[in-house]
Amino acid sequence: MIQAAIFDMDGLLVDSEPHWRIVEIDVFRTVGLELTDEDCMRTTGLPTRAVVDYWYERSPWTGRDPDELSDAILAGAYDRIGRLAGPMPGALALLQFFKEKSIPMAIASASPMELIELVIDRLGIRDYFTVWHSATLEAHNKPAPDVYLGTARKLNVSPADCLAFEDSGNGLKSAHAAGMRTVAVPAEYERDDPKFAIADYIIPSLTAFDAELFLKLETVN
Repeated sequence: MIQAAIFDMDGLLVDSEPHWRIVEIDVFRTVGLELTDEDCMRTTGLPTRAVVDYWYERSPWTGRDPDELSDAILAGAYDRIGRLAGPMPGALALLQFFKEKSIPMAIASASPMELIELVIDRLGIRDYFTVWHSATLEAHNKPAPDVYLGTARKLNVSPADCLAFEDSGNGLKSAHAAGMRTVAVPAEYERDDPKFAIADYIIPSLTAFDAELFLKLETVN
C-alpha cells in the first residue's frame, strides 16, 4: 500500500523552470556566455552550483567567481518565482486527491529550504504537507537518493511504501535509487528521452493522474 506521496518541487508542483532559465541567461551573460533557452534545458534538475560548474567546464570565464554566479542565480530565481510563478497544471488537484485519501505528503527538492518555503507560501499549499525537505541539507544532492531517503525517515515511512513524483531525469534517478515507486512527468521537449524509462509510469501532466493509476501503483512491487 502507498503510505506517503512525495513530490519534487521545481517544474513539478510549481511552474518555475522558465524563471530559472531567464535568470540563468541573464547571469551567464555577465561573464560573456550567451545561452539559449534550449541550452538551459540541458541542466534542468541540477542544483544551482552544479549548473554553474557545468557551463564553466565547457566555457571557462574570468572576472566572477563561480560561487558569486551561483548566488546571483539563486537571488534572481527567488525574486521571480516569489512574484510570478504559479502551480503546474493539475498540481493543486493532485494534492487534494491525496489529502482526501488521508495519505501524508512531502516535498523533496534539490532547491534550498528558503526557496521551498517561498514556493509553499506563494502557492498557498503549506497545509497539505507533513514534511518539506531540501537535498542541500543532505550529504549529496540529486541524483543521489539522500533527499528521498531523508524525507521517508522524517515521515516514518519505508521508502518502498512511498510514491514519488518527478519531472527531471536526475530527480527520477534519486527517487528510483531510494527504492520508491515513481511517476515521471517530463516536460514535452524531453518526454521521449530514455532516461525516464526507469519510472513505473510516465504521464504527460499531473492532470493525467487519476484513481485508476493510483490503484495500479499500489500493486507495484
